[in-house]
Amino acid sequence: MGSSPEEYAAFEDKVKRTVYIDNISPQVTNAVLKTALGQFGTVKTVQFIPNYFEPKIIPQCALVEMQTEKQAKAIIYEMNNYPFMMSGMPRPVRAFAAEMEMFADRPTNPSRGRITCQWLERTDPDYEVARRLKQLTLKHAEAASYLLRVELEDEEKLAMQQSEMLKANHKKLEMLENLFSDGSFWRLARRYNINVADEI
Repeated sequence: MGSSPEEYAAFEDKVKRTVYIDNISPQVTNAVLKTALGQFGTVKTVQFIPNYFEPKIIPQCALVEMQTEKQAKAIIYEMNNYPFMMSGMPRPVRAFAAEMEMFADRPTNPSRGRITCQWLERTDPDYEVARRLKQLTLKHAEAASYLLRVELEDEEKLAMQQSEMLKANHKKLEMLENLFSDGSFWRLARRYNINVADEI
């Protein structure tokens, strides 16, 4: 049974208020996502899109419904113009306008005709076309899987670089703290006649 024009119009309005977020760290939860995007307005719902084909370590994606279309556009603008990190993911998350096809529970368009499905026999004129479409789909899936593996390798390298940089900065801070705490800083300043402000 198809949906009513009113139900479909309400769904179209929901799509306009919804943002598709991807490149989300696997550690991010519903609550974390709501908190992170709450600065843009009221988050009505968060729906993570399940992944049935790739490993669990891949970045997640989600549909986030905001209270207004203006809030959704603000998220897209900010994330497209400024890096937005979440739960330590090496790469910033990305935001796009949601599309109707992304919703598993989308209603049927009342103005669209009925779609019928059927098995094709080898003798059917459309059989060869369907077979080629299936092969093309599999080829695209393999290419997407390969690109995903490459992206994960890049993520790991970037995460290691960031970790090394944080460790190096931490060591520098520890060294500076030690110089201040044991008086070495002031002795070096006197030794080389450097005027140092008292508030340092």
